[in-house]
Amino acid sequence: MTHDPFDILVKPLLTEKITGMQEQANRVAFVVRSTANRIEVRRAVEAALKVKVKSVNIMTVAGKWKRQGRFLGKRPDWKKAIVTLHEGEKLELYESA
Repeated sequence: MTHDPFDILVKPLLTEKITGMQEQANRVAFVVRSTANRIEVRRAVEAALKVKVKSVNIMTVAGKWKRQGRFLGKRPDWKKAIVTLHEGEKLELYESA
């Protein structure tokens, strides 16, 4: 099943932990579509961002339970992909001006 790369990659993740992983291990993270698998994520990153991908790790993050007064609700579950890039590859996506 073929998809547009931007249908699979929802948005980049930028946290302190991921910034440290990017500097030390050349890894970046994305929120991906909940039905995406490793192969689709690899192809989407390589097509959209023009970099070589070494490996892809995917995990499903459980949504948190939240309250608003006496009402209880749950945020949706989402999927996170941590992508390891080959040596020498760099993403300008995370660089600041």
